[in-house]
Amino acid sequence: MSPSLWLFGLLLGMRHALEPDHLAAVSTLVVEQRRMTSGAILGGLWGLGHTFALLVVAGLLGLAGAAMPPRLATVFELGVAVMLVGIGLRGILRAPLAHRHGGQPDARSGLRFARRSLLVGSVHGLAGSGALTALVASRLATAPGRLFYVGVFGLGSVMGMAFLSGAAGWPLARLSRSPIWSRVLTTATGVMACGLGIVWGVPLVRALL
Repeated sequence: MSPSLWLFGLLLGMRHALEPDHLAAVSTLVVEQRRMTSGAILGGLWGLGHTFALLVVAGLLGLAGAAMPPRLATVFELGVAVMLVGIGLRGILRAPLAHRHGGQPDARSGLRFARRSLLVGSVHGLAGSGALTALVASRLATAPGRLFYVGVFGLGSVMGMAFLSGAAGWPLARLSRSPIWSRVLTTATGVMACGLGIVWGVPLVRALL
């Protein structure tokens, strides 16, 4: 694979981290953190889960020599929409209690957030795997080349999401010291995730029906 294509995949992965559904999902996790580094770690874990799902699906499709069925791709996308509504509702319900968690999270809480970030990233990876695999297959002839490109793309998404989450973590950590702002931010990110999930999910439900 040429260096230019490698660089393109890396930059495309970094840009991929900016998509609204990704930002909405990660923001609901980052807003509950109290340190910039914690936000960056959660963003990176989201990217790792995203990359893992992409590589698994790309590998399976490559071995089968097939494309993902459109209906299955729609189901995966609907799964992301449902997940956004779920984590959004969780944020809204937790908002009244947000100011009670102003201290540093303990090890169990950190592990729980880490698992959640990996899961959320994996679901997003499934939703975008069909389109990405089809795009790569149209440009690269060999299965190893396709997997390598997907891996580079995933690396870009890890870097992009870790940077964005870390950058957002600094002002959020300062604002979250205030009980009022902590509740406002938790509610706002929850509403944003719910709204995006509903707007995205309704047409998908219609398409499946």
